[in-house]
Parts: sequence; structure tokens; C-alpha cells
Amino acid sequence: MTNLIQNSGNNNNPFISVVVPVYNEQEVLPEFLDRTSRVLEAREIDYEIIFVNDGSTDNSLELLNRFREKDPRIAILDLSRNFGKEIALTAGLDYSRGDAVIIIDADLQDPPELIPEFISAWQEGFDVVYGKRKKRQGETVLKRLTAYLFYRILQRASNVHIPEDTGDFRLMSRRAVDALCKLREQHRFMKGLFAWIGFPQRCILYKREPRYAGRSKWNYWHLWNHAIEGITSFSIAPLKIATYIGLITAFFSFSYGSYIIIRTIIRGCDVPGYPSLIVIMLFLGGVELTALGIIGEYLGRVFDETKRRPLYLIDQYLPSRTANGQ
Repeated sequence: MTNLIQNSGNNNNPFISVVVPVYNEQEVLPEFLDRTSRVLEAREIDYEIIFVNDGSTDNSLELLNRFREKDPRIAILDLSRNFGKEIALTAGLDYSRGDAVIIIDADLQDPPELIPEFISAWQEGFDVVYGKRKKRQGETVLKRLTAYLFYRILQRASNVHIPEDTGDFRLMSRRAVDALCKLREQHRFMKGLFAWIGFPQRCILYKREPRYAGRSKWNYWHLWNHAIEGITSFSIAPLKIATYIGLITAFFSFSYGSYIIIRTIIRGCDVPGYPSLIVIMLFLGGVELTALGIIGEYLGRVFDETKRRPLYLIDQYLPSRTANGQ
């Protein structure tokens, strides 16, 4: 791609950082490390794998320490508690040192075997190379449907182009990572932040596999909150919708009130309707509470931002011992 500005870093002999958020993944970590290491070693590049332990309560951290004793290319970033995946990703990016950084989950739904294709696209000049799911195996119909609807709704509501059916699995150049690390907002919807920074991007289609082992930490309640986080972080459409609903409700209320007054004057009939009055009151109360709830979501985010707390705290950082990582 000769028309693309070449990104910074040594593309001929690159040093690659792989960021892996970990939360109770003891069942999959050995297989993940084996497959990822084989892929990177076959490429004959220098690399480090940064495991971000996000407050795991199983034996994940113990396993990671064992891995690091045997492999100097492994780094461990142990957070002081569970901060959530978005913050864990941020911490891993903050501590990455590679010319390019690859983000991948440990559950092996995103295949490490796609990494060489990511690197090749980066060496062509793309700053962000992301995987787009053309097929999602091992997931229920309801989960696939809600994911499909969420990405389309978010795309319509946001003024930033956020690719559909795309997760966190991607490669970012050093300048893209540095730009992303400047964004320190508390409520972090990383898929939106990846898109917000811009730079030349390329999509690579792949088939998402079922989890290798263990259970997903994302239940429907977590997914619902994640969807709200995404919409409120990158759109004020809910506030506009609440305004429009209020205006429409007020118009119909005024019209119905005028109708009742005119009918009473002309026909002289009494104003009927204790039941209808209750229904209208409950409807209007529901509309008002919904609008207040939407305003509260945004106000809560403003409140969190004003406290200026650090995004995360580190209990222990064990860097990789590779030559390029020192």
C-alpha cells in the first residue's frame, strides 16, 4: 500500500507485544500459551506476552508465575483487584513496549494463528488491523442476535464509525497505542476508543471458535451493562430520544385535553374516566422516570470523571526479560 504513511517502529525486525487480559482462565492458559508461542516463534520475531491478571480468584496467577520462570518473554501485570476487562486492556497497553501491540483474549475464541496475517498487514502500513467475525460458533441464537442488533444500533447512534461484529482482537502500531493511551476516561468502551483514534485500518475476516475450556464471564446482565456503556460513551442519542418522547407526549396530552374541553363545552357531558386518568398518570410517570434514568446515566459518568481517580492500581509488575524489552 504505497499510498499509506508508514507507521513508526522497526518493521523489518519488529518487537511485538501481546496483551492478554486474564480473569479466572486457568483451564485455557497452558493451551493458549503453547499455541501463541508456536505462532510467534515460527514468524522468527522478538516478542513479549503481557498477561494482565485482573483479580483472578483461581490458580491463574500461580500458573502465570510458573510460565514466566520458564520463558523470559512473559511479563505479568497483576492488578490490585478486579477492575474489568476494559481497564485490564488499558493497563496492558500502558505497559507494552513493542513496535506493534496485539490484543487477544486467552479463551482461544480468537485464533492466535491469525497473528502473522495481522503483522503482514501492519508491515504494509496499516496502524490498526482488526479481526471481524464472519461466523460465531459456540454461541446461542439469542446472543448472536443481540450482538448483531447492538453493533447496528451503536453504528446508527454514534458519530464515530465503529466496525460491526468486531471485538478486541487486533494489532495496533506503536503510534496508535500511544494515541490511545492518552485517552484516560473512566468509563472505557474500548471498541469505540479503537475506532475514535483513526489512522489507517484494515479488516481481516475470521471464524470465531467456541471457548477452548471454562465458562464465559460475560452473562447477559454484563452484556446489557456493556451495551449501555458503549452507547452512552459514544452517543447522546438517548438524551435526544428522551427529549423527542417528552415533546410528543406533551403534544398528545395537549391535544387530548383540548378535545375534552371542547366536547364538554359543546355537548355538556361530564369528564368521564377515573380509570383513564390513572392510566394516563401512570404513563406520564413512566415516561418521566425513564427520561430521568437516561439523564442519570450520563450524570453518573460526569460524577465519576470529576473524581479523577487512577484507572487501576498495580499489585506487582514482572517485566519480560527479552533483549528488546530491557
